Amino acid sequence: MSDEIDQKRKGAPKPELQELPRVIDRLSFIYLEHARITKKDSALVVEDKEGIIRIPSHSFLVIILGPGINLTHRAMELIADSGVTFVWTGESGLKYYAHGRALSKNSAFLIQQAKVVSNPRLHLEAVRKMYQLRFPDEILEGLTLQQLRGKEGSRVKKIYYEESVKWGVPWQGRNYNPNDFKSGDPVNRALSVGNACLYGIVTAVICALGLSPGLGLIHTGLELSLVYDIADLYKAEIVIPEAFRLASESSLNIETRMRKVVRQLLHENKIIRRMVRDIGNVFDVKELDCDAESLRLWDGKRESKQAGIQYLPRDEK
Repeated sequence: MSDEIDQKRKGAPKPELQELPRVIDRLSFIYLEHARITKKDSALVVEDKEGIIRIPSHSFLVIILGPGINLTHRAMELIADSGVTFVWTGESGLKYYAHGRALSKNSAFLIQQAKVVSNPRLHLEAVRKMYQLRFPDEILEGLTLQQLRGKEGSRVKKIYYEESVKWGVPWQGRNYNPNDFKSGDPVNRALSVGNACLYGIVTAVICALGLSPGLGLIHTGLELSLVYDIADLYKAEIVIPEAFRLASESSLNIETRMRKVVRQLLHENKIIRRMVRDIGNVFDVKELDCDAESLRLWDGKRESKQAGIQYLPRDEK
């Protein structure tokens, strides 16, 4: 087989990073189930009982896969090259995720993240910034870490109570069985689905910026610690109120309805753009700092040096 024919079978060549849409310019997510996904040129071809659709590979930040998906190797390769995060879910929500390449070759965010989480003073400053985002109109200076955690716990408890009263939906607390998702009440099922969608989006943003999902600030010790940190900034805005509202209307197809409303609010409230901004503020990194491609050589306590240059000993001419 000639190289030309082989290239036609492979489709379009792997795009350069600068050719891909930025994080803030992409759609949030699409949910697919009971379908076969293949590749045609630079598009994903999704075939199910209702027909065939084409999806430009770089259109979305996240593709969420439910049960009954048949995915080809070429399609997965295209997704990875496009910097898209793939989330495999069961009925109870997030099960496994895989992400494509980061949308920035610069590791400025990752270096700063490692610096912050490993320095107690910087770590505490970043944690305070995260709590300040939850309480923008209050002065938190002087509160201990334990007091901040207590304040956040009270805030979330109050939100659940207020939404329960507002929509007339009984609330006995966050209660669900991952091994028997359908046994949960409608509002808990809606919360689980909404959280899973939000976790997928946050994972995609974090990975696209080149950060590590496992190096969290408030949450630590888990592979998605930072994901839980960032997602908690927006749950009270788009997940909790909508879960109670939908549960008050009907339990019919509440999972599908929840995915649709979360996707709508992610767009209307510009959540993805805000995530990028908030993450940059928490870690004290400007978005522009991550745009330039720069490979450098570590030089101890001195400023790093440019790579690609042969450095000779000082006494060698």
